Amino acid sequence: MSPDPTTVHPLPAHERVVFLNPPVTSPNITVGEYTYDDDPDGATDFEHRNVLYAFGPERLVIGKYCAIASGTTFLMAGAEHPTMGVSTYPFTVFGGRWAERTLDIVTAMPSRGDTVVGNDVWFGYRATVMPGLRIGDGTIIAAGPVVTVDVPPYTIVGGNPARPIRQRFDDADVERPRRATWWYWPADRDTLRHRTHRHRARTGEVLLRASSTSNSTTAAHPPA
Repeated sequence: MSPDPTTVHPLPAHERVVFLNPPVTSPNITVGEYTYDDDPDGATDFEHRNVLYAFGPERLVIGKYCAIASGTTFLMAGAEHPTMGVSTYPFTVFGGRWAERTLDIVTAMPSRGDTVVGNDVWFGYRATVMPGLRIGDGTIIAAGPVVTVDVPPYTIVGGNPARPIRQRFDDADVERPRRATWWYWPADRDTLRHRTHRHRARTGEVLLRASSTSNSTTAAHPPA
């Protein structure tokens, strides 16, 4: 039997592991079912501890079945400072005459937009994601990198700044699971989904064959 996606602590003996969909309440943060955060200090407070500078309308969208290690941080567009003038100091935020004289500069700043994470993404310990990025399905973010550019699906990245290390599968085996969108299947099919990982050369073929018989309703896939 699959775990209940509405349970905050899916492993009762380990409160550091939290399914994020239930406790996240911010209208600008969307987290798919079964995505979890593993953090020994306040994992239920993910939207405040791990999502920083979320002052504007930009959204953080995280897909299903993502694994987020302790210390992973998403920096939102509110962290931006004006760079068009002589100074990058944020005079506007302090109000008064400073705000009156500089508000036009801040409002003219282009936004980096939403940060969108696909499905089945694994974030290593203390990964940092900069604003407005697209991180594709099935990617692996190594421990400690600063991700500054979009990451293609099924790519492993690491370093600072993060750079591609390698693609997890060949091109055909990257496209097939994405077409199958297994993350929208009924959760009780977890075993099939997991076992295909043991036969990488046949992964895409097995997933596509299984998806053709699935009775699940496929939701719109978030851009990644």
